[in-house]
Amino acid sequence: MLKDRGFRIGLIGSVVAAICCFTPLLVITLTSLGLGAYTIWIDPIVVPALIVFGGILVASAIRVAQARA
Repeated sequence: MLKDRGFRIGLIGSVVAAICCFTPLLVITLTSLGLGAYTIWIDPIVVPALIVFGGILVASAIRVAQARA
């Protein structure tokens, strides 16, 4: 299953977006880098990205499962 490109993209994207959804950690990191002003734009971008990558992950997992059956 990990050899499927869509599955890998969905998995990596979902993990990165989920980490970014943990907003306090991201805000602390951006502030320490001097980029605290960009924290306004976190939620409108990261939450839809999590949904999109999760959809890619689920669709790829279903496709791989059907190919194996």
